[in-house]
Amino acid sequence: MNSYKANLINAIVLVAVGLWGYLASETPSVTALIPVAFGGVFLLLSQGIKKDNKVIAHVIVVLTLVIIIALFKPLFGAIGRNDMQGISRVGLMILTSIFAMIYFIKSFIDARKSRS
Repeated sequence: MNSYKANLINAIVLVAVGLWGYLASETPSVTALIPVAFGGVFLLLSQGIKKDNKVIAHVIVVLTLVIIIALFKPLFGAIGRNDMQGISRVGLMILTSIFAMIYFIKSFIDARKSRS
């Protein structure tokens, strides 16, 4: 596994699960599509990671951190409503984003070690 694959997995999960949450809602909100937009950006920028573009990798890391933080509000809302499907969907998006973040950090550490 590398950061490119981890980013692709995260992007696909954000798009698929975000759309599922939006379409499954009785009262869908446009804000539910925010993870979908982030996932789309991650998909568009994924080739930059594959080509070892440092700027794109750092942009995706920052955006991944933003989406991790942003997903906690919907998670707490789903917990407050005792909505197990919502908790599962948002939890999955958070977990894949953290998974991707771990691989980004690992790749940054490996790149620094290889330069030394």
